Amino acid sequence: MQTTPLESFINYKADTGMQCGNYQIDIPKLKEGEQYRFHFDAVACVGCHCCEVACNEQNFNTPDIKWRRVGEMEAGVFPEVSQLFNSMSCNHCIDPECLKGCPTNSYIKFDNGIVYHDDDVCIGCQYCTWNCPYEVPVFNPDRGIVTKCHMCHEKLDEGQTPACVQACPGGAIEIEAVNVAEWLEEGMAKEGVAPHLPDISITKPTTRYTLPVFSGEVKPADEHILKPAHAELPLVFMTVLTQVSVGGFLALFLGSVLHFFGFHLSAPNFWLALAVFIPAGLGLPLSALHLGRPIMALTAMKNIKTSWLSREAAALGAYAGGATVVAGLYFLGVEGSIMIAVQAGVLAIGLFGIYAQAKIYRIRARPSWDRNSTDKKFFGVGYVGFLLVALVMLLQGADRSVMAILALTLLFGAYQMFVIYEENTFYRYLDKETKNYYQLSRTKRLLEERFGILKKIRLMTLAVFALGMPLLAIIMTASGALTMASVVLGVALFGALGSELIGRYLFFRSVVPLGLAGNFFAGNQRG
Repeated sequence: MQTTPLESFINYKADTGMQCGNYQIDIPKLKEGEQYRFHFDAVACVGCHCCEVACNEQNFNTPDIKWRRVGEMEAGVFPEVSQLFNSMSCNHCIDPECLKGCPTNSYIKFDNGIVYHDDDVCIGCQYCTWNCPYEVPVFNPDRGIVTKCHMCHEKLDEGQTPACVQACPGGAIEIEAVNVAEWLEEGMAKEGVAPHLPDISITKPTTRYTLPVFSGEVKPADEHILKPAHAELPLVFMTVLTQVSVGGFLALFLGSVLHFFGFHLSAPNFWLALAVFIPAGLGLPLSALHLGRPIMALTAMKNIKTSWLSREAAALGAYAGGATVVAGLYFLGVEGSIMIAVQAGVLAIGLFGIYAQAKIYRIRARPSWDRNSTDKKFFGVGYVGFLLVALVMLLQGADRSVMAILALTLLFGAYQMFVIYEENTFYRYLDKETKNYYQLSRTKRLLEERFGILKKIRLMTLAVFALGMPLLAIIMTASGALTMASVVLGVALFGALGSELIGRYLFFRSVVPLGLAGNFFAGNQRG
């Protein structure tokens, strides 16, 4: 009876005394400047997924939590088709983005090169799952933390290879020592790349590949599957509300400055300061709902040195405290230069907080986020804060001040409209020469096919509530119809807020990460 290649290899192992269970091998001793790495031989891989199963059994993971995954790709045209597999876990990168971005310093790079995750201090923010271009870290909802491959470091300490290496029937996975300097200089560009893997310059991965000879374009076997990313609703509300608050505080500050220098405008007061604080007071606590361990939320500020998430948490927390102080000073009747100086400091902190917030999403692992339009849109939401200030001032009878604020609102609203138009133009003329075309074209499809109606609603509401109604409110205020102007401004405020929430929802749902091509069975990030 004829045997299959897999059966032949297993018989060969048995005949030569090689074992498929736990066995010790001569793991290379590291020399100065070296670290451990994986070598994956795609020629030897038969796509059996034994490595995935062995990894899960070794680390007690459920089937939906995979630290090692097998991607499938195809090349050629039927019947001349080549199949290519890529078994990938953590690449134990030389410059890991997960480590730099983690707000709680949960990642450690050992002296032997292994990138280790400290489960005890993880708050489950999942920022590393975004930052890693290979989507290696996996959120475990049962534990409320992120987990990842650690190269079975406890087995390496005993002279044993990791579970995936031992389980592979084709011997396609190995552990090697690599000289880091030599790898960076010439090896990585030659042997560190495989079809449809992210740009090696992002994290400088150490995995070495042996690839088969194939002809024609290599395509991911799952390219026909397109599903939206997770909605991240707590972050939708948190980001928009904090941006509204900072925008409103800018309007408050401008009003204070103009009044101080003798312009005939009403001075801001306690109720106006309170109204500006409320969106931040509501939004910031919502961010904790995104965490797997909300009770540890305050530890998100630990890594201010390298993490934009830590910087955002610290800055916006300080801004909220500062906005509270400003409201308190107004309540006590403090005015003049002291108030302006305090407001200037609080505003500077708030603006930096929004800048840090935008930088969180400017990550190369997610191309549709890593664009200038992200920064512009985040700051552009500030026009909603101007609408809030205008409404409160109008209710207080400060109609002359309202006219000035609404004029600035129109400018901000027009700016936001231009940013959205510019972004739509980018996707309309997207071509295959564009970097990360594969991911960006899929984002375009999601926006046009899956969320086409919602996208149109976003554009129409933005035009109506950011431009049309504020202009109508100016006309009504100028003509003395203050009650009707208040109603129009109220509708415009909540309509504009709704429009920005829709826009942020689309921002999260339409992102397509780089990741592992052909990753059918990952069950990795939440969808």
